[in-house]
Amino acid sequence: MRSLACRRFSSSSSSAASALPIPHRSLADPRGSDHDFVAVAHSHLLRADWPALVSLAPSLTPFRTAHLLLRLRCDPILSLEFYRWTLLHGTPASHSLDTHAIVLHNLTKSRRFKAAESIFRQSLIPRTQNSTSELFDAVLRTYRLCDSTPAVFDAMFKAYAHERKLRKATETFRLMRDYGFLPKIKSCNAFLSSLLYLGRADVALAFYREMHRCRISPNVYTLNMAIRALCNSGKLDKALDLFDKMEGMGFTPTVASFNTLIDAQCKNGVTGHAVKLKNTMAGKGLEPNVITYNTLIHGFCKESKLHEANRVFQEMKAAEVRPNTVTYNTLINGYSQMNNSEMGSRLYEEMVKDGIEVDIVTYNALILGLCNEGKTKKAAHVVKVLDQKNFVPNASTFAALITGQCKRQNSERALDIYKAMKRSGCTPNNDTFRLLIYTFCKNKDYEGAVELLKEMLGRYMAPDETLLTEVFEGIYSSGKTHLVTELHLDVVGTRLIPEVYFKNEHTTKLLDISDTEAQKMCMG
Repeated sequence: MRSLACRRFSSSSSSAASALPIPHRSLADPRGSDHDFVAVAHSHLLRADWPALVSLAPSLTPFRTAHLLLRLRCDPILSLEFYRWTLLHGTPASHSLDTHAIVLHNLTKSRRFKAAESIFRQSLIPRTQNSTSELFDAVLRTYRLCDSTPAVFDAMFKAYAHERKLRKATETFRLMRDYGFLPKIKSCNAFLSSLLYLGRADVALAFYREMHRCRISPNVYTLNMAIRALCNSGKLDKALDLFDKMEGMGFTPTVASFNTLIDAQCKNGVTGHAVKLKNTMAGKGLEPNVITYNTLIHGFCKESKLHEANRVFQEMKAAEVRPNTVTYNTLINGYSQMNNSEMGSRLYEEMVKDGIEVDIVTYNALILGLCNEGKTKKAAHVVKVLDQKNFVPNASTFAALITGQCKRQNSERALDIYKAMKRSGCTPNNDTFRLLIYTFCKNKDYEGAVELLKEMLGRYMAPDETLLTEVFEGIYSSGKTHLVTELHLDVVGTRLIPEVYFKNEHTTKLLDISDTEAQKMCMG
């Protein structure tokens, strides 16, 4: 089922002819004490006599504030100063949604868009509990009163987009469209960017299509984000098709256009196509940047093609594109995964020599490379260097050290590191548990394996079939079937371990006895 935002965008767009009429509402003239108050306060404002205004602050009402802001329409700077002053010195009852709306009209009409968006983001969005439609209605009903411009609605839409308020931005766009207003392309791009940040490529594509229906002309940044949304949705062919159509639409692809597609191709395992695409950049007058090369290096490392990754690395340096921390970390990790800690160490030395910043990821990659080869003493030395550099070990550091001990079949030492990991506040992942449990099983320590399995289940991590088979077959073959009974009592009802693993001729009898004893205890 499509999301609510997608369904809203899929409705037919309103043409100017069918747009709803903009209401015109007047504000009654101030009389009596209201008239006197507004006249005196306005006089103080024109003279910038702020101390004199302090005594008037407690008597401010939304009606009086609105009239003062209307009198300041031709002076947006003073209008904004007065508005901010009321927030500091006035009472909460001195404002209404209409007064906020009037100052927004004053600002956007004078093209002070950043100030208007700031009010939306800092004052209205976080401080008010009003719905989007209520805020929109306040801006709409004061629109003609302030002789405003459509830019005020654009500022509202952009503010929601920047704040990543997906539903409110969507609702604002729909209301704008209903009244014949459309956001500017920069605001649309801000919304697309937020959608992609939130992982909502589906909504981004729906909004892009709605932009086309509303005849909002895209720019190259719009198309780049549409390409990215297609790639993130697994529609690489459509992304390539849009990329090919860019020039026909009057736009020249940018480096970001190429990088997005290169990244998608690498993630899809077609690094050869990614390299070919990179090679066509020169024909467009573009040069690959550090992101281009890093993406290709990561793609080849992911496929364990370290020779190709190193070739791209050398090409990068020949093109005088300076490698960064990500470049080296990717390569060091790639060599570590291939059990080549020596090459990883050489890259680390080169990194330090060239003044490239070293981070915790660098050290984790070095530690992993050494641990993969069972060189736990050298890994421990790197951990000491890490401490000297004031880097705090994280979950990846501990996981690498656990890997090293497991490679050496040292389950007790691996368990000690696991306990230290928990004390440090780091959370072990599924792979760390699997590695530990496998090591305990290989050492025939099924009590330890079961305890770790219980901890794993306690974190609602479901073990895979291979791991469960290893544990249960080992328990059954060792004759320690009481462990199965204990485990069954712990996990009953969780459904994280299928019942089939507990079905064994001997253990079934034990489980039946256990259930009988439990019933007797309940009755007694």
